[in-house]
Amino acid sequence: MKRTLTLLAAATLSLSAWADTLTVGASNVPHAEILEQAKPILAKQGIDLEVKPFQDYILPNTALASRDIDANYFQHIPYLNSVLKDHAGDKSYDFVSAGAIHIEPIGIYSKKYKSLKDLPQNGRVIMRDAVAEEGRILSIFEKAGVIKLKPGVSKVDARISDVVENPKHLKFLANVEGALLPQMYNNDEGDAVVINANYAIDAGLDPVHDPIAVESGENNPYANIITVHRGDENKPDIKALVSVLHSKQIQDWIRTKYKGAVIPVNN
Repeated sequence: MKRTLTLLAAATLSLSAWADTLTVGASNVPHAEILEQAKPILAKQGIDLEVKPFQDYILPNTALASRDIDANYFQHIPYLNSVLKDHAGDKSYDFVSAGAIHIEPIGIYSKKYKSLKDLPQNGRVIMRDAVAEEGRILSIFEKAGVIKLKPGVSKVDARISDVVENPKHLKFLANVEGALLPQMYNNDEGDAVVINANYAIDAGLDPVHDPIAVESGENNPYANIITVHRGDENKPDIKALVSVLHSKQIQDWIRTKYKGAVIPVNN
């Protein structure tokens, strides 16, 4: 028995020495949950995936810049581009996408109204304090026929200042930290509240059926990505991570778990 235990301990130490630890920062939902599903698959490839959860949209990039983590998984390309612009010239923020993984269609919630067209004159629309989200949100209102944006402005680049027709004189208030939006909705603040799917799921909301309007998942430029330092996208462990997240096993799990609130990117 003693010899068996010794051999087992030696095997455990050998496996530990063989495994390559990959630390990835992620939002609690759905990113960290998805990564947890990838853990055992990566372990079979000799990669020990360590998931470090974050509650906000600032610290994951700060941690990546300081190399406290190897990658992060929480943001889309438009948001990443806004971060890179804010840190232009800072070499520690030389980030790139290693691969797009999933889309979280954003939703507009209201306890008072059943559609965007029902919103009142001078209605207050509460939004996250992220410039990169403005065009995405405004496009939903334009598609519903509630506003019109300046001709030629793309969905990604549009800003509140690009609204040229607003018959209801809606007030778009982009000044709330994302994690607080579900609370504002539950407190019945504003006439409509725009909530990202990850925060909605975390708060027990159904991002498919609870909103009065949801953006389309088709041709959506807001896919959530694995972000790394430039050059690290070619590292074997990063490529293995992206490959596993693109696998049928993980994509099927995402579809079953989130029922349309999170849509895997087809590759």
